[in-house]
Amino acid sequence: MKKIELDIVALSHSVTQSHNYAVVLGEQNGTRRLPIVIGGFEAQAIAVAMERMAPNRPLTHDLFKNAFETFNVDLKEVIINNLLDGIFYARLVCERNGEIHEIDSRTSDALAMAVRFNCPIFTYEFILDAAGVVLEEPEGTTKKASSSRGGGAATKQKATKGAALSSYSVEELSRLLEDVLGKEDYEQAAKIRDEINRRKEEG
Repeated sequence: MKKIELDIVALSHSVTQSHNYAVVLGEQNGTRRLPIVIGGFEAQAIAVAMERMAPNRPLTHDLFKNAFETFNVDLKEVIINNLLDGIFYARLVCERNGEIHEIDSRTSDALAMAVRFNCPIFTYEFILDAAGVVLEEPEGTTKKASSSRGGGAATKQKATKGAALSSYSVEELSRLLEDVLGKEDYEQAAKIRDEINRRKEEG
């Protein structure tokens, strides 16, 4: 199965879950984004490494890295290898004494380790197809009006009132998806995408 390389492009506070964060992975040389909701501790662990901060004492993932290095284990890559019931699964691909070993991991922990080892992050096409969102417009272009006949305004009004996504038409969902992607609200985009996919499956 062909692997697709990803970069961490954003780390933001979750707008719907106060104690969670969203890490957004972007397809290299592509327009797809993979938003993943993670906990606050894991978000901190990723942010600390990305910002090259040096805590007074090693965090859990720093301890893991130090143990790997002490026993000559090199983290070669991280693979987000499955998606079941909305939960992402990942594996750490490690090398020791010329032998490759794969270790099961939570995706958030795997990303925290990948940042520390500066190793590549991969996933597969079926995961991006199922959970990715597409940035359809190139960066730097002017966003078109979302609708004629006032449909975009109606959609935004519904969103402001917190209406359930199930009350939207597919056309409204598509317009709303464009709107939240323009605002880089990837977590909400993922929920809208899931609702659109559910409608397609039912149809």
